Amino acid sequence: MLLKDKKILIMGIRNKWSIAYGIAESAYKNGAKLIFTYVGENNKSKIEELTKEFEGSKIYALDDASQDELVKEVFTKIKEENGKIDGLVHAIAHANTEDLHHDFIYTSKEGFSHANDVSAYSFVLAARMAKELDMLNENASLVTLTYHGSTKVLEGYNVMGVAKAALESSVRYLAENLGKEGIRVNALSSGPIKTLSAKGIKDFNSILTIVEEKAPLHKNVTTIQVGNVATFLLSTMSEAITGQVIYADNGYNIMG
Repeated sequence: MLLKDKKILIMGIRNKWSIAYGIAESAYKNGAKLIFTYVGENNKSKIEELTKEFEGSKIYALDDASQDELVKEVFTKIKEENGKIDGLVHAIAHANTEDLHHDFIYTSKEGFSHANDVSAYSFVLAARMAKELDMLNENASLVTLTYHGSTKVLEGYNVMGVAKAALESSVRYLAENLGKEGIRVNALSSGPIKTLSAKGIKDFNSILTIVEEKAPLHKNVTTIQVGNVATFLLSTMSEAITGQVIYADNGYNIMG
């Protein structure tokens, strides 16, 4: 098992169809002990039900992962109750619906700031707090989730593409900063998956169809397939990989 007895913090689990859940499934099957953050204390019973199959896992409410003091408070509690962790998965992103349904040029200042704060800055903040609180074990691995719309114009992705581009650049700078301490930082770019977040993208089903037609493997990826790549990145099997965007999209990104 690639993650036997490793403690992995997964930020942003929502439901069984989320990429975060697929990562949790794979990590757990590979021996990891799981810790989760989720949004909304009123969702506690739902998240408890969602994660009960991951025996011994713990959950913590974190309503806004882009707020310094909130993250510090929750991370402090996580360390006090669990000790240091071996891996962190950042599965948090959000943009206002109206900013995804209109042309990018009409993005509001508030919408631009919101998308970048929640989708990109929150990862920088998580990395910084984990470092400052001495929360990361030696050779820890940090993984965040990105998407092909960071480098190509995809209709309806709009400001989220800009936020993911900022996230990917942040991965490179964080990799350099934390590499001095032997900590790795990578981004995982999956193909499109019908998650709750994806519902906000206009004509999302047409994207799935295009991927099936054009990807070399002629199919869409599943959450567990993406989860298996995340497990690899969290494990020592990938100990020479840092600062990279790793694609798990059945090869779609290579096509013209």
